[in-house]
Amino acid sequence: MLVTRAEQDGWAVVTVAGEMDLISSPAVRQKVHDAVAEGRRSVVLDLADVRFCDSSGVGVLIGARRLMRSCAGRLRIVLPEEGAAAGEGAHVNRVLAALGVRRLFEVFPDLAAATDDTAQPLSA
Repeated sequence: MLVTRAEQDGWAVVTVAGEMDLISSPAVRQKVHDAVAEGRRSVVLDLADVRFCDSSGVGVLIGARRLMRSCAGRLRIVLPEEGAAAGEGAHVNRVLAALGVRRLFEVFPDLAAATDDTAQPLSA
């Protein structure tokens, strides 16, 4: 798994590629916490290239949502819609939907939409 952090249009963007599981999820959690500790209140988790997500990965997403709400911040998630263009991120979308937590997140189809303050999230 690869976790990186960058800035785009006033958003801290944490990009995850590979698997979000018990071993790798703490790295994602740490990147989000680091962004908040540095004063960032607008965070995007780009999960378009995540091919597998287990319960610990879902726990990190819910924890990130809770953290951002506690500091009056904003959390957006990039998950491509279902279909041929969805690629690996479609797995995470299915997991969140199956668990009934997809509606908790502001989900966008790509990074450009997620960092655009005028864009509307995808429907749950």
